[in-house]
Amino acid sequence: MADKKIIAVVGSTGQQGGGLAAAILADPNGGFACRAITRKTDGDKAKALAAKGAEIVKADLDDVESLKKAFAGAYGVYAVTNFWEHFSAEKEKAQAKNIADAAKAAGVKHVIWSTLEDTRQFMKPDDKRMPMLQEKYRVPHFDAKAEANAFFAGLPVTYLVTSFYWDNFFLFGLAPKKGADGKYAWAYPMAGAKMAGIAAEDIGKCAYGIFKAGSQYIGKTVGIVGEELTVSEMGAKLDKGLGLGPVTYHAVEADAYRGFGFPGADEMGNMFQVYRDFEKQVSGARSQDVARRLNPGLMTFDQWLAKHKAAVKAAADTPAS
Repeated sequence: MADKKIIAVVGSTGQQGGGLAAAILADPNGGFACRAITRKTDGDKAKALAAKGAEIVKADLDDVESLKKAFAGAYGVYAVTNFWEHFSAEKEKAQAKNIADAAKAAGVKHVIWSTLEDTRQFMKPDDKRMPMLQEKYRVPHFDAKAEANAFFAGLPVTYLVTSFYWDNFFLFGLAPKKGADGKYAWAYPMAGAKMAGIAAEDIGKCAYGIFKAGSQYIGKTVGIVGEELTVSEMGAKLDKGLGLGPVTYHAVEADAYRGFGFPGADEMGNMFQVYRDFEKQVSGARSQDVARRLNPGLMTFDQWLAKHKAAVKAAADTPAS
């Protein structure tokens, strides 16, 4: 690795970081080496990365000293946090601060912070269309990341604004569900609005494109999207790609979705409502052209579905709990 620039990849065994790690490892002549940061160095995913040539380093986002050691000697850091592991905006911000502080201490030359917009900017504080969550957030996993942008100020940073992972259809069980009648249906509070979506691995690949571009993107905010589709359009593609038959779309109200009762239902209800009510703002902050320039292999929804056919079908056929 001596002649290569080391990228310390936070979340290397997750979706975004895993995509970046794979991109670095698939490009042996690209001039970069992958340092995979993980809590579970003996896990199957870490072992798989090691087998492909990654350096595996143990660190914990709650332990800034472990991060400082993990980032030492690195050229770049890919910074990402996982709200869904703990559901706490405050914890997510604290972890982001640890990453930023460790990156400063290590003197890295380029940080990419995976972030989202502050949805509170779209509404006045007394707007009653959606509830405040965790006391002061509209969509905690968006708003906390946006607040955490401030921790990276002063660093050579690129703010990477991501989109809804299509992988959530199988990772979070958000695919249509097969009913007792054998027909598939799903419910979202999206009406006819388009949702900005992307293959999770493409986020990592776009990040690799940013690192390869060097200083060009430092100090910039870059918004990426794979494709913008309505729920009905995605349902039609699922039918065509998986042979599900017509997928019934129940365009429920956001309040109804928030009341579904699964962990994070209120959070997701607010998120989908933002995608619906502020479609132009969300779309305007993301560019498919930019994403494709950074990652020429950017997948469309159809291409992503063809790659993950079995996982999506299994999720669709798993009874709702």
